[in-house]
Amino acid sequence: RIPTGRRALMSRCLSGALVLAICLASAAARAADPPPIVITDPSDKTYRAALQKFLASMEFGADELALEIGQRIRTGLEYSGLFTVIDPKAFLGPVFSPPLDDGAPVVCPNWRQIGTDALVQGEVKVVNGEARIEFRVLDVSRGCLRMVRKRYTGVRRDAGRMGSAIADDIVSLFTGSPGVSDTEIAFISNRSGSKEVFVMNADGSALRSATSNRSINSFPSWSGNGQEIIYTSYRYRNRPHLFMLTRGRKSPGRILRNLNSGAALYRGVFSPSGDQLALVMSLDGATEILTVGTDGRDMRRLTKNRAIDISPAWSPDGKRIAFVSDRAGSPQVYVMDRDGSDLRRLTFNGSYNTAPAWSPDGRWIAYESRVSSQFDIWLIDPNGGENFPLVTHPRSDEHPTWAPNSRKIAFSSTRRGRADIYQIDLNGENLRRITQGGGDNTNPAWGPFRR
Repeated sequence: RIPTGRRALMSRCLSGALVLAICLASAAARAADPPPIVITDPSDKTYRAALQKFLASMEFGADELALEIGQRIRTGLEYSGLFTVIDPKAFLGPVFSPPLDDGAPVVCPNWRQIGTDALVQGEVKVVNGEARIEFRVLDVSRGCLRMVRKRYTGVRRDAGRMGSAIADDIVSLFTGSPGVSDTEIAFISNRSGSKEVFVMNADGSALRSATSNRSINSFPSWSGNGQEIIYTSYRYRNRPHLFMLTRGRKSPGRILRNLNSGAALYRGVFSPSGDQLALVMSLDGATEILTVGTDGRDMRRLTKNRAIDISPAWSPDGKRIAFVSDRAGSPQVYVMDRDGSDLRRLTFNGSYNTAPAWSPDGRWIAYESRVSSQFDIWLIDPNGGENFPLVTHPRSDEHPTWAPNSRKIAFSSTRRGRADIYQIDLNGENLRRITQGGGDNTNPAWGPFRR
């Protein structure tokens, strides 16, 4: 039997009214907060982009398509936090793009004079209902040197995605790291009356429901290729089981059915390779971390003690797993090798640290730390050398998740009274709320680059 005083952690981290709970009952005084450390990056600067209106062909719908593409490129560049798009009223050159193959020279001084870094030109065609977008980017600082010329082709409804993909390409050209406007975030919302899985674009647009089972759903986790989402649900026999959503075809539903039928499966997290899952599972009266193949084979138990071990998070190379345990008397973040060896405690500052999330570049682990009566988002390097707050607020900020380029973090916050999903850049700037509408919005999971 789990002592009553340990229930809060399980109710937060395993999310469900029927889940057995645990928690810390530590009343140790919080250590003095260290001074914040400012993260600097030589690539963190704002570039100025001149986006000419893409030239539309004569086919029906091409003009409208060109406008949509241009707007999505503009939105994607500004969303990156690294680009300012110049108002066309300031152009000294033409507002409309020339044909890309006409060979006419670009009058580079006109663009340099208004402070342009990137000059973006393009054409849009509609052929038999198919959208064809071709663009090029010129580096004005180097004499309008052509950096790239590329084409996207797809059905008309994919126009928005193609515009976002072009914006991400431009970010990559100037920073070496792709933008993330063409990525998605899964999260949990009760806006429909029950806790369901929703998916939206990274900037909060194109919200859509992924489940409608009217049960308790939680902890969405993306596969490395972005084609699947695994999540926890109480829809089967009112107990926690793992279910899978699959993009573009019929989803398999409940998975890992052949595992210990009496064991509760509280959470599953895809490995970076996508062929394994880290599980939170009840075994021998305790909650433990295990790994198993996505086919249900080769299950391995990584932890074995009377403490509560939860919240696994894979390192980007798949060699290590961060997790939360109260084995020292309060929830803290630990790291171990993927086979359970070389286990070590990572967090020592604060008496309640949970929800680790490993950055895709491997440099940081974000986690939530209780400060006074609220939770803040902190960063710690995987060796424990640096540890500092990234997001602080009198209301709680929880459940950090990383953008696939490691430049942004999404999290849920109650700073407006109810939970919403927010984002912030790694340097602590550009805080924005991205969920709208009613209900509480929690458990964000940022998907990978879309392929």
